[in-house]
Amino acid sequence: MKRYNILRMVVMAMLIAVGVVISPLLRVEGMCPMAHLINITAAVLLGPVDAFIVAVLIGIIRMCGMGIPPLALTGAVFGATLSGILYKVSKGKIWAAVLGEIIGTGIIGAIVSYPVMTYICGREGLTWLFYVPSFTCGTLIGGSIAAVLLYRLQHIGVLSKMQMKLKEGGKVWHRKAQEKTI
Repeated sequence: MKRYNILRMVVMAMLIAVGVVISPLLRVEGMCPMAHLINITAAVLLGPVDAFIVAVLIGIIRMCGMGIPPLALTGAVFGATLSGILYKVSKGKIWAAVLGEIIGTGIIGAIVSYPVMTYICGREGLTWLFYVPSFTCGTLIGGSIAAVLLYRLQHIGVLSKMQMKLKEGGKVWHRKAQEKTI
């Protein structure tokens, strides 16, 4: 089992909290751009497994607390996971994380949403591609916002520092602090 350090868990908790709070912004059924912002950010900072966990927990909280249909899960987990996988496979390309979210949510999640909404929720009149346009539009909006944020963090040199701290467990906060202890 993967051991989680406190810093990673705090970042995950913060992303979950922010994801739940900002998800109603620009939201219409089948389109939640702010969720995609969080998914891509989680994928880039934490990786595919933790991004999946963040997406699942946000979805569950939204479903239980806000009465959102299961689209909160089907429209998030595939994108968050694929975003993290493509980011990792591309060796840290932000555009690959955004593409993973678009394919994972906009296509895979949208298609998986059809049987969930039809057979589990009893929604009638849907087709296999019913959610593809709205999910894709949502991912394009949220993905664009995430790309601007992450490219800016990368440009100013903060993104790699955040990733290093999360990867090494947050043991070294500042180089000066490390030098004083030696």
